[in-house]
Amino acid sequence: MTKNFDISIAGELNLDLILYGLPIEMPTERELLATGFKATLGSSSAIVAHNAATLGARVAFTTLIGPDEFGLLALDQLRAAGVDVSHTGKHKSIATGITLLLPHGDQRHILTFPGTIPELTVGDLDFDFLLQSRHFHLSSLYLQRGLHAGLPDLLRRLKEAGLTISLDTNDDPDDRWGAPLLEVLPYVDVFLPNEDEICRMTHSSNLDDAARMLPVKPPAIVVKRGSKGARVYQRGQATDVAPLTVVPKDTIGAGDSFDAGFLRAYLSTRDIVTCARSGNITGALSTQASGGTEAFRDPALRDSFLKKHHWAELFQNVASQT
Repeated sequence: MTKNFDISIAGELNLDLILYGLPIEMPTERELLATGFKATLGSSSAIVAHNAATLGARVAFTTLIGPDEFGLLALDQLRAAGVDVSHTGKHKSIATGITLLLPHGDQRHILTFPGTIPELTVGDLDFDFLLQSRHFHLSSLYLQRGLHAGLPDLLRRLKEAGLTISLDTNDDPDDRWGAPLLEVLPYVDVFLPNEDEICRMTHSSNLDDAARMLPVKPPAIVVKRGSKGARVYQRGQATDVAPLTVVPKDTIGAGDSFDAGFLRAYLSTRDIVTCARSGNITGALSTQASGGTEAFRDPALRDSFLKKHHWAELFQNVASQT
């Protein structure tokens, strides 16, 4: 079958409304004034899709929106990045989700109205369309609850058809980390949690213990550690991948931007450490503007940052040696 796409994503879609400068403690019945505001493309899945596309990947994105302007605005930003959104569904009555983010230094409040996010189901996905990709990526496992039924079988079928698969669970709002995680991990080639998530899902206080205690171990576990870079677990070995030293303007979406850079490199090389280095660069790029996609929407900023850190040469040189 012709592979028209590099990466296919079945994901959630919403805008992020970001209010800067609010106090951590927010009393009720008071008008609290923010020092800044940004409305930008949100949702982990869409950020990965958008940013991977701006990095040169051919990306197909299947999602569900509501009968409102928010969903259409989000789709416009994906289209502008070159993402194929032709298989978007539209719910008749449930509104598109929305997230309100309140950053406080390196921490933030995240308030989400799910809307159509949990309504997307495996039955909404066109399997033949997914097969037109080389790789399938899934984010926000615990927000996309409608996908849970039938998801293990879907991944099995994609795997049998020759696609590679990656998973970033993102947070579990209920902090239970239950089904369908263990059911889908056997089909995952690359698992992309952050350090806090993998420790919480395994009830561990130590990262190495968490990696060992994961009941099902994919071939590659790549743990995002923010300012500490990343740690890769593969074939029983742990490798630390050093971060870039940058002054962040906004860390929102940095983990998803890591995924985008990792997957873009993964299309050229299976050297997981090299892919993690690529992810560190694109994750750092994300922090240079407000929101998870704005740095990637600015060609001058994006291209100069990637050139400065020799991003393209990083995985192209490795690929040419294999």
